[in-house]
Amino acid sequence: MPQPSREVRIILAIDAIQSSNKLSVREACRLYNVPRTSVQRRMNSHTARAETHANCHILTATEEEAIVRYVLDLDMRGFPPRIASVEDMANLLLALRGTALCEDSKLMNKWFQLVSNMRMKYGIQDCDFYNFDETGFMMGIISAAMVVTRSNRRGRSKSVQPSNREWAIAIECANANGWCIPLFLIVQGAYHLANWYTKGDLPQDWTIKPTSNGWTNNETGLEWIKHFDKHT
Repeated sequence: MPQPSREVRIILAIDAIQSSNKLSVREACRLYNVPRTSVQRRMNSHTARAETHANCHILTATEEEAIVRYVLDLDMRGFPPRIASVEDMANLLLALRGTALCEDSKLMNKWFQLVSNMRMKYGIQDCDFYNFDETGFMMGIISAAMVVTRSNRRGRSKSVQPSNREWAIAIECANANGWCIPLFLIVQGAYHLANWYTKGDLPQDWTIKPTSNGWTNNETGLEWIKHFDKHT
């Protein structure tokens, strides 16, 4: 049977001392085979070296929190990451350290000043600033895999199977005031299906655009511009 680690034996020795008035520190250290100085330091509220963040963590507490939040977000979306993916996240944060030092604040301020001048010149309001982007949603089947999820999850986590390559694309757009125009969905297909509108819970002002491969093209881009113009 393997022997407990030194740290475990120190904790057991301290517990034994605190639970018994007759057991001395010297005797407890002898029974658990641990240094007396280590036990006394720990009882005087000295944190174990292995427990200090600087000695056992490469990432900062903020970086660790960022990874945890990202993992929880992926889990909520149905894409809980594998351990290798979490390691890649940590390595990326380590690689990005110090990149902000290469940014020239003076050059960035010139750009913002130019934007401010254009706003004043043409009377542009916050509601006139729009930003849009495409987001792909992969549709797949449930598969068994070892993934990282939140600790209080009940039941098994459900991960989308990456071997199914059918995608739906959402084009979302919002202005600087936080108002969003109705979503524009792109799906693979040749025709509109009735159950998209009768059996689903999609809002009535959303637009669904079938394409041959589920991707955007020139025709789809033109339709989105008309969709944007209609709602703005």
